[in-house]
Amino acid sequence: MGLLERLRKEWFIVGIVLVIAVARLEPAVGVKGGPLKPEITITYIAVSAIFFNSGLSLKTEELTSALMHVKLHLFVQIFTLVFFPTAIWLFLQLLSITPINEWLLKGLQTVGCMPPPVSSAVILTKAVGGNEAAAIFNSAFGSFLLGSSSSVPFTSIFSQLFMTVVVPLIIGQIVRRYIKDWLERKKPPFGTISSCVLLMIIYTTFCDTFANPNIDLDKFSLILIVFIIFSVQMSFMFLTFLFSTRVVKSQSITAIPHPLKKMDLHRCH
Repeated sequence: MGLLERLRKEWFIVGIVLVIAVARLEPAVGVKGGPLKPEITITYIAVSAIFFNSGLSLKTEELTSALMHVKLHLFVQIFTLVFFPTAIWLFLQLLSITPINEWLLKGLQTVGCMPPPVSSAVILTKAVGGNEAAAIFNSAFGSFLLGSSSSVPFTSIFSQLFMTVVVPLIIGQIVRRYIKDWLERKKPPFGTISSCVLLMIIYTTFCDTFANPNIDLDKFSLILIVFIIFSVQMSFMFLTFLFSTRVVKSQSITAIPHPLKKMDLHRCH
């Protein structure tokens, strides 16, 4: 595979690097209150566009089926809101004795206690061919749970999620009914569109970060924390994959008729 083909295939990763670099060069463009007005265009319009896009691309039966996966929802919420924050807290106790900037560690602890953002959770799940409908439900539900236990007014969180997630999703489903045949015939690049919107969100987020004059971080801490985040993500992804595949395998073995189980066990011996 040539370099150009590889770059075309991994265009989203390349895009992330580019938007961060652009944000570093000129953060004033995408900062809150700047020309792009991200407090409106990103917080409301971009996020709504992502879920309108999901409403168009998802079949209604997929959304209905996703709501019935109770075991999946329990696993995701317990893993996200209990297991992961606890594991991160224990890990940070070890990192606290290192020279890493304490505010980076506090930020990592805060992020570790939060549910995945509804926009990126849905887009990244779509990108790897996962259950997009389940991702929408669990990311939104996790945000509702977090809002109900935080100092931020629950009505504020509920209204924003309702207007930027639920309403666009329902409108997308309604529009899909009228243009279903056209969608199935043309197959628009829903994943690419959502990924481009996510790049805009990443860009404005880093514009805010680089525009903050109070940030004083040494490069060693910053590089090290990036490596730690990458390692933690890969480790937990592997752990989740190992656990889920083992459950599937055990269920498959349980479903085998009794004589066949004996035969397989005899062969193993």
